[in-house]
Amino acid sequence: MNYHKNQNLMKIVFFFILFSSSNIQAQKTLSVDDAVKIALKYNFDILVAHNDATVAKVNNTAGNAGMLPTVALSGTGIAGVTNTYEKFTDNSTENLPSLNANSISAGAQLSWTLYDGGKMFVTKNKLSEIQSLGEIQFRDKVLQTLFNVIAAYYDVVRQKQELVSINETLNYNKDHVTIAQTGFNAGSLMKTDLLQAKIDLNVSMESAINQQFTIVEAKKTLLQLLGQPSDSIIHISDSIVLNYTPDRKELLQKLNSSNTSILSFQKQIDIANLVIKENRSGYLPYLGFKAGYYYNQSGNPSVTVSKTRTVGPQVSGTLTVPLYSAGENKRKVAVARIEAESAKYDLENTKLQVNTLLENTLTDFENQQKMLQIEIENNELTRENMKISLERLRLGQTTSLEVHLAQEDYEMSCTRLINFKYSLKLAETKLKQLVSTL
Repeated sequence: MNYHKNQNLMKIVFFFILFSSSNIQAQKTLSVDDAVKIALKYNFDILVAHNDATVAKVNNTAGNAGMLPTVALSGTGIAGVTNTYEKFTDNSTENLPSLNANSISAGAQLSWTLYDGGKMFVTKNKLSEIQSLGEIQFRDKVLQTLFNVIAAYYDVVRQKQELVSINETLNYNKDHVTIAQTGFNAGSLMKTDLLQAKIDLNVSMESAINQQFTIVEAKKTLLQLLGQPSDSIIHISDSIVLNYTPDRKELLQKLNSSNTSILSFQKQIDIANLVIKENRSGYLPYLGFKAGYYYNQSGNPSVTVSKTRTVGPQVSGTLTVPLYSAGENKRKVAVARIEAESAKYDLENTKLQVNTLLENTLTDFENQQKMLQIEIENNELTRENMKISLERLRLGQTTSLEVHLAQEDYEMSCTRLINFKYSLKLAETKLKQLVSTL
């Protein structure tokens, strides 16, 4: 009878495991590439940066540079009542009755700057450079956001791996308690051994609970970067893929030609030089042209001619030759030159900073690789040492203190191993960000 009950129980357990496995497989795992795609579409920082770049593009027009004419329609109507008081030379006076006076004017006018010292053409080039700068700054924001997304994604992976490590230690602690309880019951171990084993088990259980909360918080951080609600359900992979081998020479060659910070300051130098040319145009003559068709009508019954009307086209030109501007043009040119010089300093400083960052990141990557290889071996050693300590405790050849120390060494090794993998992935991502290959 018990045999059949056990058989039925085994069937239920097997069915539950099979059902759970199928559910897990059905849940789509969010890959890091999927996370990047979602961020590119929904991340708010990227959306704002895209709008900023779009504004620069919209502003880059010939009309905004002053190269095109403007046409306007205008009209004015005036109506009023006049009271006339007259005084004659013989000191007699006369009050005339109230009279209506009115006037109407309308016109269409075209205004066009024909020559402004070449400023309009320089301004158009400047607007094009500003648009290019906006595109570079947008790309820079995208790269920074993608770095943050990848870092947040693998932080979730890291925290999940940490939970796996904690659960593994928790299972060893359960074995530790079982061995200590058996030894205490048999009289081969002291009660302090049992108490220490139970304390270690409770600490592991607390760590598991805290780690689950840490995973939830890490997922919320990732969801925020993805522009998704914090209560969204996502399933993240459990591994950190490490297959990147940086080429130091190639990275250094690409840096100055592809790094967005360097490109941004180079573009700012180009814009500053164009501002100098813009201000120099203030020394040159200005030639403007106006043409229009106008209509004007006025009426006043109190005068001999009660109504006047003028209709017809008009053309005019304006030539302005600057002779003296109280040093204003000179001041603007001088300020523009100083700003252009500052832009050059900023570029050189940025190149130095970015190159230093690249060198430091490469060194960090290489160090993380070396430490990871050492820790992989060390992790196996601490696991084996912990198993041996548990077996020695089972045989009554050691105390729970030795087992506690062995488990502690193993936990710390697991944490270091996970952190080395995560740091290595971050260094890889930073190197790709610096040369704009994310």
